[in-house]
Amino acid sequence: MEMVLGFIVLLCCLILGIRHGGIGLAVISGIGLMIYTFVFHYQPGTPPIGVMLTILAVITCAGFLQTSGGLTVMLKYAERFLRNNPKHITILAPVTTWFLTILCGTGHVVYTLFPIIYDIAIKQNIRPERPMAVSSVASQMGISASPVSVAVVTIVGFMAAAGQNYSILQVLAVSVPGTLFGVLCAAFYSYRRGVELEKDELFQKVIQDPEQREYVYGDSETLQGKELPASYYRATIIFLVGIFCIAILGNFSDLLPHFADKAGKMKAISMTTVIQMVMLFVSALMLFFCHTKAREVGNSQVFRAGVVALVSVYGVAWMADTYFANHIAVLKTFLSAVVTEHPWTYAVVLFFTSKLVNSQGAAIAIVMPMALGLGMDPVMVMSFIPACYGYFFLPTYPSDLACIGFDRSGTTRIGKYVLNHSFMLPGLIGVFTACCMSFIVAHAIL
Repeated sequence: MEMVLGFIVLLCCLILGIRHGGIGLAVISGIGLMIYTFVFHYQPGTPPIGVMLTILAVITCAGFLQTSGGLTVMLKYAERFLRNNPKHITILAPVTTWFLTILCGTGHVVYTLFPIIYDIAIKQNIRPERPMAVSSVASQMGISASPVSVAVVTIVGFMAAAGQNYSILQVLAVSVPGTLFGVLCAAFYSYRRGVELEKDELFQKVIQDPEQREYVYGDSETLQGKELPASYYRATIIFLVGIFCIAILGNFSDLLPHFADKAGKMKAISMTTVIQMVMLFVSALMLFFCHTKAREVGNSQVFRAGVVALVSVYGVAWMADTYFANHIAVLKTFLSAVVTEHPWTYAVVLFFTSKLVNSQGAAIAIVMPMALGLGMDPVMVMSFIPACYGYFFLPTYPSDLACIGFDRSGTTRIGKYVLNHSFMLPGLIGVFTACCMSFIVAHAIL
């Protein structure tokens, strides 16, 4: 009975927390911690300090990238690529947003691309819903395939804590092909979704008004033709070299410094420590060589979004660890057989948890330690990495709402029954097919 009441407390904190956003979720987790400790007398769990420090280093570097103009360079080349291939915008736009997320570690880069995608689509008489909805989905799917994202850093950290020393390249070797396959499947589905604009009665009625027609077909801002300072390009190069170094060091442990552990055995330093050092070092290089103003980094959109994710992981992971650690023996008895015989249930739990907390990193922080603690095969855990993206299920996430706002044609929308919105089918197709591909790849290489 106590275990059930404890789970109800956990669920209530999650449901109440998401109504107040990421930081609200973190502080409301404190209510759960107080109840667990002082009412149920649970021994408090341990916050994932190593994971949190790595997240902090990564978002600091991403903030320096945006403030120094390096992100603007990436967006300029992304726009050039899309405008040079306008007829295939429904396929190329989501691949582009997915790739940018991989490079930057955050799906928030998609906001700048939405008006560009819309402008290209409407000028080609392509229903804007087709490329825009799937691009929003693809930008979030790229998070679990980025070496500098909160989600991947969290995966590596919790795997290491469980004694499973998977390198970042091993994680990416599963998640990159998996999510790319999912994005392509969702894009091909979107290629002919909805009626053509000339046959859309609602759309045709709107553009009968000359003022509305001008609004729908009006030009969008562009980065093409704009001269960017040389420091912007230096920032991009420094950041990409930093990511490359992390990938190399993560795959070749012999290159890492080795130190004696408590048993006197020489071991390489943890990759989470390496990521922290490299990200801070890269940030310092951008500070000195790219004329970056450090005091402006804290105001950058990427840094602020990352801090929210960091605080969310802190509160949610600590609360979840406190509950599950105090009931791990019972959970092993009742759930280990289910997880072992039906590992797909892990993917379902991860998917809906991410919807509850609106964060892939926070969902992983809640579900992955529990699964590993129950004795689930780590390869199976790796197989379902893409399932950590489920917050498209309800159209409440900022990137989805922004996508609807940027589509001046009104074709990207929330349906009459809420669940029949523009992101549902691309999201379900993308995540399901990505999990299938990740399952195949994980069992082939791990």
